[in-house]
Amino acid sequence: MIIADTGYWYALMNRRDEHHQAAVRASQLYMKEKMITTSPVLTEVCHLLLDRIGNHAQVAFLAGIAESSTLVHPLSKANLEKASLLMTRYADLPMDFADASLVLLAEELGHGRILSTDQRDFHTYRWKNHEPFQNLLISK
Repeated sequence: MIIADTGYWYALMNRRDEHHQAAVRASQLYMKEKMITTSPVLTEVCHLLLDRIGNHAQVAFLAGIAESSTLVHPLSKANLEKASLLMTRYADLPMDFADASLVLLAEELGHGRILSTDQRDFHTYRWKNHEPFQNLLISK
């Protein structure tokens, strides 16, 4: 399973995004593996699509997720407290809720294989406090 971040989804949906071709290539390269994300990521993607492209883009995105084999990992109440702690720990970046949810997801999955356009943050974040992410979309 591969963790999918906001930037990956947004680049995939926006042909004008500088990472669009990389996102398309990654989708083709990893098509046999399931993608997994979180509801905060989906919310963030919808916000960006609505704001920058229009309602039709967010509707198409959600329909595509619903039709795909992408898993949406639920967050428990305990995850909210952990997310808050992570957001405090990485306040200098700062870390948003969507990113915190992906760090928690990596901890639950036991790996940090991720598709993200966010080189700085996912190069800095650690899951289980010391394990680095492996960005399959863009390597630094």
